[in-house]
Amino acid sequence: MGKITVETCEIEGLKVITPTVFGDARGYFMETYNYNDFAAAGIDQKFVQDNQSASKKGVLRGLHFQKQYPQDKLVRVVSGTVFDVAVDLRKDSPTFGKWFGVELSAENKKQFFIPKNFAHGFVVLSDYAEFAYKCTDFYHPDDEGGLRYDDPEIGVEWPIPEDMELIMTEKDRNWGSLAEYRKGME
Repeated sequence: MGKITVETCEIEGLKVITPTVFGDARGYFMETYNYNDFAAAGIDQKFVQDNQSASKKGVLRGLHFQKQYPQDKLVRVVSGTVFDVAVDLRKDSPTFGKWFGVELSAENKKQFFIPKNFAHGFVVLSDYAEFAYKCTDFYHPDDEGGLRYDDPEIGVEWPIPEDMELIMTEKDRNWGSLAEYRKGME
């Protein structure tokens, strides 16, 4: 019981996980996390904190990262639909600055594994969404970093309908660019 299917992505380290779902007339059952299955798939992390957020349609959170205390994340949607994005910030990676996105929903039950040193964000596509994630380090409020969601150098192709009004914090609207981040690495 509890087997998973793991898809690798064009950016090394990112993985999309689909659990086995056991359904019948009563509903369904699935394991959302089983250490043995994940370790066998190359995701052998110790998660220390679980988080959950709720957002309405048009909320865009991100692109966030922790500077000195980077986190691996395993993210999923409990209710609704989001488009989830990871941007490679690993200094010596051949895909530095590249992004990958995946639709996560309560319906498709997919999860997204994002290793340390990636920026992460999502936009809510449904009327409402609950988003849950496991982290390998604790959140440190004074260690926050971020990138602009619309930085043309990164070029995330957010599936935002023209009539959707984005709802963001002032902080998320004003994060710096990838070029500024790169300068800070020197």
